[in-house]
Amino acid sequence: MHLNKKKLTEKEKMLKGLPYDASDKELRKLFFKCKDKIEKYNKTSYKQQNLREQIIRKLFCSVGENIYIEPFFYCDYGINISVGDNIYFNTGCVLLDCSEIKIGNNVMFGPGVHIYTAYHSTNPGERFVNNKVIDIAAPVSVGNNVWIGGNVTILPNIKIGDNVTIGAGSVVTKNVPTNSIVVGNPAKAIK
Repeated sequence: MHLNKKKLTEKEKMLKGLPYDASDKELRKLFFKCKDKIEKYNKTSYKQQNLREQIIRKLFCSVGENIYIEPFFYCDYGINISVGDNIYFNTGCVLLDCSEIKIGNNVMFGPGVHIYTAYHSTNPGERFVNNKVIDIAAPVSVGNNVWIGGNVTILPNIKIGDNVTIGAGSVVTKNVPTNSIVVGNPAKAIK
């Protein structure tokens, strides 16, 4: 008996970590919907905290209590981001959420922190197919009670444990175990 397998949408491929076409119509619609919200958010005043919270609650998948994000902030879709309670993002943070980004409770991000879930094949022949850029995405998770210093870059498919400190300017290329301090490029444990 032959079973027809449903063809995955580009969004489904993206969320499953399979190569996908980011120029897909559905993905572009979600991308531009996010851009409208981000533009509105980044134009708010510090006096408009209630409006900021409303926008973030509509933008992210889930939001805990007591979240503060300094403009300018950027993300790709927003719908793949979940944050817990007591979250602070300093100015200039970028979350490329082509896959899930999950952030626990009591997490602080210094200025200019970048979290990337999107990447491309290291095989040049797989980066462009039929004149389209092919992306891949892998999730990132950040535990509880984490401090991420300014200008840190977190690459795709990274898990950061609880009670972690990541020193300013670090590039996180590997999972970070609970109760550790990491610094450098690539980030290495010093405790």
